Amino acid sequence: MYEPIFALFCERVKESIQSGTFAKLTLAKTMGDTDLKNVYFRLVLNEDNTFSISLTFRYKTEEVESIHTLDEALLILGTHIKNPFLTALLFTTNDDVTFKVNKKNAGSIIEQAPTFKNASPVMLEMIEKGIV
Repeated sequence: MYEPIFALFCERVKESIQSGTFAKLTLAKTMGDTDLKNVYFRLVLNEDNTFSISLTFRYKTEEVESIHTLDEALLILGTHIKNPFLTALLFTTNDDVTFKVNKKNAGSIIEQAPTFKNASPVMLEMIEKGIV
């Protein structure tokens, strides 16, 4: 089952935010032709110097954005693994972390060299303000 591996991936997401290396996260590679094409996970700075997560669901014909706590956002992402997404991509300044589920329901994590040299602008602002 892929759930324990996805839990490890979620920990990597939390660590990247806590360490100030988070650049972006997206769900990709759907099973078949689906109405939902992508889910984007972004940091949002709140007025009280806390952060939330913006989830943008990109459908064929529209985009829907919602704001959540970090834990809520990760739970929501988990509900979309294998329904319809097979891949979650975490981009940090240290490495790119890819979570994949195969046809046998097994999860894996692959690490590659980082795509992004800088953390997301919101992440950089959070570091500047001492939020993380």
